[in-house]
Amino acid sequence: MDRNPSPPSSEAEEEGDAVGNTVYSKHWLFSILTRLIEVISPEKTEPGVSPEGIQTELDEEMENDICKVWDMSMDEDVALFLQEFNAPDIFMGVFAKSKCPRLTEICVGILGNMACFQDICMSISKDENLGQVLLQRLCDSDSPTLLETSRLLLTCLSQPEVASVWVERIRENPSVYDCVCFIMSSSTNVELLVKVGEVVDKLFDLDEELMLNWIKNGTCRAVGPSVDDSPEELPDFKIVPCILEAAKQVRSDNPEGLDVYMHILQLLTTVDEGIQAIVQAPDGGKETWSLLYDLICHELCQPDDPPIIVQEQKTVLASILSVLSAMFASQSEQEYIKMRKSNVKLPFSCYFILDMPLIGSLIRILQYMEGCGKRSVDNSKDSEQQETGRADLNEEDFHLKILKDICCELLSNMLQELTKENTLEGLHQGHLNEQTCSCAFQNLLPLYFTSVESFLEVLREADQTLADNLEKRFPSLKVHA
Repeated sequence: MDRNPSPPSSEAEEEGDAVGNTVYSKHWLFSILTRLIEVISPEKTEPGVSPEGIQTELDEEMENDICKVWDMSMDEDVALFLQEFNAPDIFMGVFAKSKCPRLTEICVGILGNMACFQDICMSISKDENLGQVLLQRLCDSDSPTLLETSRLLLTCLSQPEVASVWVERIRENPSVYDCVCFIMSSSTNVELLVKVGEVVDKLFDLDEELMLNWIKNGTCRAVGPSVDDSPEELPDFKIVPCILEAAKQVRSDNPEGLDVYMHILQLLTTVDEGIQAIVQAPDGGKETWSLLYDLICHELCQPDDPPIIVQEQKTVLASILSVLSAMFASQSEQEYIKMRKSNVKLPFSCYFILDMPLIGSLIRILQYMEGCGKRSVDNSKDSEQQETGRADLNEEDFHLKILKDICCELLSNMLQELTKENTLEGLHQGHLNEQTCSCAFQNLLPLYFTSVESFLEVLREADQTLADNLEKRFPSLKVHA
């Protein structure tokens, strides 16, 4: 069953009663707004009303009518009418006085629909009082209200004319960080987690300063003004564990949501503070690495998938590999590799960094991309709509090139650090053979010549015959043998 009833087939019989070019009645809409005011300012106590005189539940008729307004507000003429008759101010009164979660949810949802239109969005965004009240809704304990609030924020952040207003407002409200982290770390509502993730992703993409502030945050603080349905005190949140917890919740049910949270992690690695927040966690980054490793080695782009799967998963793969590459580089900077070569016992994190199944997965991604490349060329030759086909192909090639560049960088760094023991393990497990090594060399040369040369020297110790065969296939390596 649909959440909201269909809008009424309104009959605006009186001349001039129609809202814009619609068939909706101004009189009917105005009557609903009037009843809404009465709901939050009752003159007498009625059933379903709390001792304080504020209604805690909507009667069925009122809920149906206000839901019709919610659906109708997707029409620009209706949205403009609601704006003209100060609906946002009425909704402000609802947020301030209502103890009815369903009513609050619907009013935020109507505002979210109205914000889809640029002029109204600018008016809503520039109203400082309304902006502050809406941010306070992130402290709500009602998941549907949180979902509609997140949708409204994402709509506003997606409009360039007002995005900076909301970024600045959020930056000045520490409670937003706490409430968002609380949702990511504790909610099991996948739809809500995805939408909150999209808000965080947009914020970090828009403003590096805000991202840096959130990375550095972690002190316990009060959650804005006292509201009955907000947590009294929130724990000492750190952004990375909260992102990981949300990613674990959405990974099985919502691939798009996983993509969002992996991109958030990737954005964190664009600043040194973000990388340090990941690798200098109490577990040394083990939880982050383990999650991303599991996704790459056991869920995405698997051996029984068709090669074209890499086209579908290219953005999430690129985000994951970017984070793994940044973590690997950071570990190298901390001289973990030097410790390993000196036979010093290392933390667990350094052992799983050189895990052979990951190298096998990186090579498989490159193999699948080669298959996609051949398919794209064949399709472009057969395409009758050449210009459209070429534009689509260029976009596909662009994203695949990004994925290939990231994959090659990580693979080259890992191959360069392999020991004879690692290599023997890879040969035994089937991750390294002539076919996979040839694919790796084909993609790494000539840019990563030093890494390939270093790996080939180790390979000679493990399997001389395979090393000789590879030298024959790649003559440029013989010169330096």
